Formats: sequence, structure tokens, C-alpha cells
Amino acid sequence: MQTLHHHAPTLGKTLTRILWTGAAGLALATTACSAPEAQLAAEWEQSGSRADVINHDEWDALLSEVATMGDDGIVRVDYAAIEGDLADRLDAYVAALEDVTITEYPRDEQFAYWVNLYNAATVQVIVENYPVDSITDIGVLGLGPWKDQFLTVEGRELSLDDVEHTILRPIWQDVRIHYAVNCASIGCPNLALRAYRSDRLEEMLEQAATGFVNHPRAFSRQDGELVASQIFEWYQSDWGDEEDVLDHAREYANEDTASVIGDADAIDGYAYDWSLNEPS
Repeated sequence: MQTLHHHAPTLGKTLTRILWTGAAGLALATTACSAPEAQLAAEWEQSGSRADVINHDEWDALLSEVATMGDDGIVRVDYAAIEGDLADRLDAYVAALEDVTITEYPRDEQFAYWVNLYNAATVQVIVENYPVDSITDIGVLGLGPWKDQFLTVEGRELSLDDVEHTILRPIWQDVRIHYAVNCASIGCPNLALRAYRSDRLEEMLEQAATGFVNHPRAFSRQDGELVASQIFEWYQSDWGDEEDVLDHAREYANEDTASVIGDADAIDGYAYDWSLNEPS
């Protein structure tokens, strides 16, 4: 999969700064474009009626110490600071989530759980391999950590891909999932500055969608051409087609973004920056 489509000759020079690591990009694109593995999703379709809520206070506390919103509208994570006690606390939080019997909980509690687990585990992977310039530097042949099954939930070994593509996407079928999970990259929608909670899912998902759609990472004009985040290409089938992506964007667009998109019925090119989302 190439970074630019349609008017690539016009856009090529403008977007040479955009990172697209070949092996990792191909692996991610292949996963994104493939159908979710129904056999794995079925194992997690059960929901229960437990009335208690899962404790995400530690994730809130960790985020308050290491994650900040930059002047450019991008949330940065101080991975270098996550060592010693902070690293131990992060490990303990992930381990505590792994000990949860998640299928005993209702759907909203499950959704918050899987998003927080994905995001915390991604930060954990970066910390364990730090320093790195990009998450794509991790793993064999630059394929990234997404297919490594380093999580265990209810006795089942899971990868980040399993959480996103065979649990969250097929079970909830909500495009806003793409704004909630974070891949530790500049091009990715922001890591939420607080834990997802079952009692504020709609509020947080709407904030995440609005925040990303109205940032230049999502939609911009380069040499007059409409350039969108490659997220909308990799997962286009979740929206439908390009026109559906644009209709979705217009629902959340502020005045500036609406002007950028205009009356376009197609996207001229796609771009994504794999640089690590750490303080510059």
C-alpha cells in the first residue's frame, strides 16, 4: 500500500516528510483491510451483569504525570520519565487488567476496559523498548509489536491486533474506536488524557472524534489537494467508502475543517506520521 493515491505526483514533494515504514505499513494495512476473525470475537461476545466497575484510577494517575497536550494539539507522552516506580505502576495496572474476568461485565464496562488495556499496553511496549524513534522500530523486520501476543485475558493470549481488530471492531462496530485506541505515533488520534469509563463513553468518544477530525493530521490541503489521515484509508470499509468518510467528517467538522473539505466527494491523497508521540 502506498502513502499517496490519486494525485501522487502533485503531492509527493510536499509529503516527503511523512513517515511510512514499508514492512510495518504493509503489515498494518493487511490487518486493517482484512475481515475481523469471527472465531476469536465470538469468545468475547458474552457480557455479564456485574454491578461493580473496574478500577482505572491508576491509569488516570499515570496519564496525569506523563501525558500532556502540546501547543500543536497533539498529546505527547514522556516515555523517558516512565522508569522506576512509574514503570512498576504501569506494569501493575496492566497486570491488574489481565486478572479481570471481563466477560462478567456489561458491554460499556467491557468497552472501556479494552480501550484502556490497549492504550496502557502500547505505552508499556514503548517503555520496554525505549529509546525508539517510532513504534515501527519495535519487532522483527520493522513489523511493529501489534501481532505479538504478550497479553493474557481469561487464559487467552492476545495481541494488540487481537484487541482492536477481533474484539473492539467486530463486536462494537463503532468507527469512533479508531479515535480511542492510540498507537504511540504523531499521526494517530490523541491518547486520551484520562481513562475511559463506562459512565462517560459517549462523551469521550464524541470528544475524540471531534478532536481528531478537526486537526490537520486528519484533513488538510497540500498544493490544493485534499489529504486525509491514512487511518481513513486503512479502515475505510468501517465507514463505507470515501464519500462516507467525508460525510462522517462533515458531521464533526468545525468551520475551518469544513472549509478544508469543501464540497469534495473524493480524497486526493493519504498521509501518516509514524514518529513517536513524545515531547519534541
